Amino acid sequence: MSDTKWFDKDTKEIEEELKTDLDNGLTEQDAEHLLEEWGNNELPEGEKDPEWLKFIKHFSDVLIYILLVAAVVTFVLGHYVDTIVILLVAIINALIGYIQERKAEKALEGIKKMLSLEATVIRDGEQTEIASADLVPGDVVIVNAGDKIPADIRLAVTNNLQVEESALTGESTSVEKSTETLPEDTPLGDRVNMAFSGTSVASGSGKGIIVATGENTEIGKINTSISEVEEIQTPLLRQTDKFGKMISVVIVGLAILLFIFGLLIHDYEWGELLLSVIGLTVASIPEGLPAILTIILSLGVQAMARNNAIMRNLPSVETLGAVSVICSDKTGTLTKNEMTVQSVILKDRELRVSGTGYAPEGKITENDQEVDVAEDEALKEFLTSVLTINETTLSQDEDDKWVISGEPTEGCLVTLAEKANKKIDRLEIISKIPFDSSYKYMAGLVEVNGEKFIYVKGAPDRLFEMANVKDGTEERENWEDKVLSRSREGERVIGAAVKQVDASITEIDHEEVSEGLTILGLAGIMDPPREEAIEAVKECKRAGIQVKMITGDHKETAIAIARKMGITENERAIEGSELDKLSEEELQKIVEETDVFARTSPENKLQLVQALQANGHINAMTGDGVNDAPALKRSDIGVAMGIKGTEVAKEASEMVLVDDNFKTIVNAVREGRRVYHNLKKTILFILPTNGAEAFLVMSALLMGIQMPLTPVQILYVNMVTAVTVALALAFEELEVGAMDRKPRSKDSRLLSSYYIFRIIFVALLIGVSILLMNQNMAGAGTDEIEVVRTVTLQALVFGKLFHMFNVRNERHFAIDKKFFTNKAAFIVSGVLIVIQLAVTYVPFLYTALGLAPISPEYWVFPIIIGVMIFVVVEIEKTITRKIVGSYKK
Repeated sequence: MSDTKWFDKDTKEIEEELKTDLDNGLTEQDAEHLLEEWGNNELPEGEKDPEWLKFIKHFSDVLIYILLVAAVVTFVLGHYVDTIVILLVAIINALIGYIQERKAEKALEGIKKMLSLEATVIRDGEQTEIASADLVPGDVVIVNAGDKIPADIRLAVTNNLQVEESALTGESTSVEKSTETLPEDTPLGDRVNMAFSGTSVASGSGKGIIVATGENTEIGKINTSISEVEEIQTPLLRQTDKFGKMISVVIVGLAILLFIFGLLIHDYEWGELLLSVIGLTVASIPEGLPAILTIILSLGVQAMARNNAIMRNLPSVETLGAVSVICSDKTGTLTKNEMTVQSVILKDRELRVSGTGYAPEGKITENDQEVDVAEDEALKEFLTSVLTINETTLSQDEDDKWVISGEPTEGCLVTLAEKANKKIDRLEIISKIPFDSSYKYMAGLVEVNGEKFIYVKGAPDRLFEMANVKDGTEERENWEDKVLSRSREGERVIGAAVKQVDASITEIDHEEVSEGLTILGLAGIMDPPREEAIEAVKECKRAGIQVKMITGDHKETAIAIARKMGITENERAIEGSELDKLSEEELQKIVEETDVFARTSPENKLQLVQALQANGHINAMTGDGVNDAPALKRSDIGVAMGIKGTEVAKEASEMVLVDDNFKTIVNAVREGRRVYHNLKKTILFILPTNGAEAFLVMSALLMGIQMPLTPVQILYVNMVTAVTVALALAFEELEVGAMDRKPRSKDSRLLSSYYIFRIIFVALLIGVSILLMNQNMAGAGTDEIEVVRTVTLQALVFGKLFHMFNVRNERHFAIDKKFFTNKAAFIVSGVLIVIQLAVTYVPFLYTALGLAPISPEYWVFPIIIGVMIFVVVEIEKTITRKIVGSYKK
């Protein structure tokens, strides 16, 4: 029954099929049986993981698994300090991930807030109020202005009923409802004989039969679609997951081989050898990497928040930098979702109107000169008519924002009158004819200086007939040409006319206005593009990012807006009904060739997102309505509007725009690219230094010499440098020209060929130099192993510190005019030096780490090694740049 096309049936058929009656409704007994059959008119609860399980999931990483195994082994061998330190590292990583990436799924709750709590129904022939949860298919419901629609209703009676459906269909204006049967292929946005759950009544009243409740409603189908949508893993997570698995296999394989080698060749005691192998494992694992990546992403989130983009999970920050296509809804995203009069067409001239939205800021101009309304009687009368025949009011809210109370189309006419440079008075209406779709106009009788006039406002074609402007005449063709030219610009045209009547008339009817009208003029109305969004589209194109408009609005309007915004240069648009007929292969082809998609359903939006992803694009989808939620969730980046967006859209997305400004997306993309570059720099910093540690341990095992550092000392170095020195790289500025390059490929490698060479080169450089120093000290008669290890540890830390300055600038010499721009690099360097002095000379710290105080002359070795590493790597960068020309990323 949920798939039945009720809009294609007349009310008599529906009464018979649902065994109900429009006058008497269901009986209470029938309603109880149906409630048992269909269940409550509610959406199902989604299952949620308990908080403890969310925390445990952050241990789900191959590298962390290896650390946990190492902790178990050290515990069995009685090295409890090692066990505690290893476990602390794992727990800290998980805790950072839990705090920073905790994401509550509230989409279902957001949808529920949209549903009506009570409904007016007819049961057993009597009108009564019941909880909306108790509604069943077959119930007869009455709705009035201000009500929320409690379920999907097939309308049987409408009295000037208009329903606000923008959250569901994307329409910028409320929809006038009727009761006529519609064709079977009528798209969702054109089903004017239906009222959908979660929408609201803007004006008028209606009566109808409930045909779907709960998860069978249109909003329920969207809810189901959200829960079934597969969330996409971000490029960074895919790459780091693949990298983690690769490095874990290498580490474990190497550890096993060295354990066997140590037993067979050097005849190590197995317990001591096992601890050495654990040292190798700990040295090889970049355990500080998850923490520092999380911190860098968190800093990116904070930077975006300062620029009005709220990120709802961390990895999405980096994904923004790789976005290649942005699929944008039109209403409220690219446009203001505030109807605006753009032009006024009088009999012999056309005027332009500046300003957008409901704020009465702007001018009425002719040939770029403001029109003096006091001296322009034709314009003054036109403005008086559209303001008088108008039930909408304009005011400022608590935040001094201009808002309307009533219909958007009428609201913009009020704003138009307020833009005049002379106050226009709203006249008192003596008698009126309210608007109805059957006759397409509204009229009012007014008195001016003792004379009476009827002002009429409505559809131009209807007014032309009432003004006796006949088809085929020059006057009719002239007016129709003007209407057509405005329609091609995406404007909706409203006409105004007047008729003088006898002073004795006190009431008017349709006969009074059926002829004898004089056309005053036309108003061209549209939901205008955001000016800043037009510039943002240009920036996207410069950055190699495609922008596609996917809207529920009409094709002509969508094309006109898209052309104004620079999204498309042609007149081509594909409608949702056409998309429904395409195969997956055809859809994947058409989505590359087309920039505008109109009259789309929620399913169409989801299909388009999936087609783009199948073509290899990293996709962002912007939206504000319930209808956008499935596509928002399926996209690589879902972007919801913060002001006009529904809670459903916000909770299904990864990013929320606080200011609803499309340009904010471009700023976020810029930040995303900066974050990604800094993440790569961090990896380029951490992996060589971890490789150097692994080299030291492996060399000791192969040579059969004393271990240069213990597992706890290695863990300490990795964590302290990760959260100090590596952190400084998070504050590096965006590389010059980064927003003039195409987005990186979806399949681009985390480690390029040059990165692999650089990692090996630096690892050997640091490792060999420290090993030579270590063995030189041991051979020179330095008896205390703690002293040797302390100098070795300091040399390793200083090597990392100086190498950080190499990594800050990948492409050019490190010491340039931007050398001092990143103050964090110098601050963390100072902090690290203080920490190193503390662990060397504070008794409880050096005792815990197995170190010893050293005399001043020993500090020369770490400093020399650090400077040497910096100089040699800078020479390597210069040589490589000259040979290759530029690094291949």
